Parts: sequence; structure tokens; C-alpha cells
Amino acid sequence: MTEAQTQLASSVPDSTTGIATEPGSLHALVIDQLDEEQGQDVVSIPLAGKSSMADHMVIASGRSTRQVASIAQKLAERIKQAGFGPVRLEGLPAADWVVIDAGDVVIHLFRPEVRSFYNLERMWAFGDAPPVSAGMA
Repeated sequence: MTEAQTQLASSVPDSTTGIATEPGSLHALVIDQLDEEQGQDVVSIPLAGKSSMADHMVIASGRSTRQVASIAQKLAERIKQAGFGPVRLEGLPAADWVVIDAGDVVIHLFRPEVRSFYNLERMWAFGDAPPVSAGMA
């Protein structure tokens, strides 16, 4: 088995989100926590070959600014508790768009209207992802 096949075989799709993650990884922790905190429309974009800033970009929505802020705070705390180190939070006071820089994974949390306006999925997936409408996000 090649290294790529081994990595693919060890990636396990999450039963609720369908996003493949490596068990015990920061990426898996983020996806699981977003599912637990009822993040909506979770999308994970692999950044390998696209950017050197991180390995994955995860984008999710919350129903309100209060939920976005709550998800961001709980996710940051969970990442720290799991031993992945401290994270940087940006945008928490307004909570329309919160960015969490966890090193290998960058997480963007949006209110649905803000997410559809910026449409990061389309920008970073280079056309691979469909556009997100305000009703879907």
C-alpha cells in the first residue's frame, strides 16, 4: 500500500457530516465539536497544494450571533483541552464571522447571511464547491 492509500484508508468519514477525518487529529476534533454544538452546513476544504497556511479550512454556520460566539468559544476551549495548544480568535465581539486559527486547521464560523455574501467555499475550492445560498447556509 502506498502512503497516500494508507492515509486514505485511515481516514474515516464522520457518520453525521460525511467528512473524512483521521481519528485523533485536530481536524477530526473540530468536525466532531461542530457537530456536537449544532454547527450548520459544515464544509471542510483540504488546502494541500492550495495554501501553506493550514492543512484544512473548515467552514460552518450558526443560526445567530449568539450561537456563532458560543460555538467559537467552546471550540477554542476544546482544542486547548485536547492538547493542540492555544488558538487565535478573531471577530468574536461582533460574531458575524469568527475565524479560529488552530494551526493546521483554520475554522470560519458565520451567520448564514454573512456566509452567503463572502462565499469562501467557492473561492477556496476553486469552483469545486457549489455556491451557498442564504437559505442553505
